[in-house]
Amino acid sequence: MNGSQLESRHGVSLLQKLQAYLALTKLRVNTLIVFCAIIGMFLAVPAGLPPAALVLAATLGIAAVAGAAAAINCLIEQRIDAKMARTRARPLPRGQLSSQETLLFSAILGGAGLSLLYHAVNPLTMWLTLATFVGYAVIYTVLLKPNTPQNIVIGGASGAMPPVLGWAAMTGEVSSDACLLFLIIFTWTPPHFWALALYRTKDYAAAGLPMLPVTHGSRFTRLHVLLYTFILTGVTLLPFASHMAGMVYLISSLALNAVFIAYAIALLRNYSDDLAKRTFRFSILYLSLIFAALLVDHYLK
Repeated sequence: MNGSQLESRHGVSLLQKLQAYLALTKLRVNTLIVFCAIIGMFLAVPAGLPPAALVLAATLGIAAVAGAAAAINCLIEQRIDAKMARTRARPLPRGQLSSQETLLFSAILGGAGLSLLYHAVNPLTMWLTLATFVGYAVIYTVLLKPNTPQNIVIGGASGAMPPVLGWAAMTGEVSSDACLLFLIIFTWTPPHFWALALYRTKDYAAAGLPMLPVTHGSRFTRLHVLLYTFILTGVTLLPFASHMAGMVYLISSLALNAVFIAYAIALLRNYSDDLAKRTFRFSILYLSLIFAALLVDHYLK
């Protein structure tokens, strides 16, 4: 074997390793997290644009800590992930990375993110981001997920924090408007996640996780998807009621909620795995568009 062949194999191995580390951060999920945080940054500024350098530092810091939390989640759940079709291709179940490598990666990434937030943004944002890390990586992953079917309801608090982090990054405080952004994601999380759990019920049952459709059945879960979608509709009207947002947001919110409710009703009446998948995918689009509508409305007022 010549030197070029060795270099080629080493190069491929290094690329695969880097891809595995990137996969640990759950990039698709964290893209939505960072997007909501950035919207929170822009909404926190009453007029004009927030400082670009501050936005960049806050975005990088929040993204790094979110990636570190995702890596810890993968580390803790590697045996569970190996039992589920949706997750068995992750780096740890496939043996692409060791537990030690994952822990070191998370420590470096999370430490760098927290340090950046503390020194380049403000201490409040760093502490709130650290609390979010603990909420997801420890409280949700270790305590809630394996022990209660209400895991996603309670644990959804950590997932709802990104716009609050973005707001705090720009203002150094958490206002009532930031709390409204938190409430939107908090009430969106159960119908979003339960739509996924419905068509992955066998996976969760095989892994021994007490997700709602496993413990209470499909119809009970579908009814709660509908109920939480109604609650979500009410919560998304609060920014208009509080004068945080105007008519552009109101019209957009009503239209998006009408579609979400239609999906939830269809799920309850005539369930299929395909419909649950489409509901789950729409819920991701829904949240993106709700926050985009808030941003557009903010600059049109």
